[in-house]
Amino acid sequence: MDFLVNIDVDDLQKAVAFYCAAFGLRAGRRLGPSVVEMLGGPIPIYLLQKEAGSQASATGTQLRSYRRHWTPVHLDFTVADIESAVRDAVLAGASSESPVTTHAWGKLALMGDPFGNGFCFVQFLGRGYDEIAGDGAQ
Repeated sequence: MDFLVNIDVDDLQKAVAFYCAAFGLRAGRRLGPSVVEMLGGPIPIYLLQKEAGSQASATGTQLRSYRRHWTPVHLDFTVADIESAVRDAVLAGASSESPVTTHAWGKLALMGDPFGNGFCFVQFLGRGYDEIAGDGAQ
């Protein structure tokens, strides 16, 4: 099985510019007037232009908002130099939501894109998650 990542944005041109500048991605195919495929990572990311205030789901009442929001699903980008990644992303329009923290497994930066979506930068140190991994799943 493969998987894809889709990110709703309210301004497709601005989103393409941001994801190129912040993450070093490049625009691939344009799939109609409201979708751009972003390439350069391990999987494609599809930017989907959806109007603010439009219904997020046919079965719900929630409307799209591009103010910063919390979601239990977000992207983590692993980087070699977290300070440079944070600096470049902020210059591209991201928000840094807390100072970089250091853990046994590495460094973490909590970020937000200009479209309200959260993401993190992760810089592994030592053996990465193996520094804290147990012998098996419970």
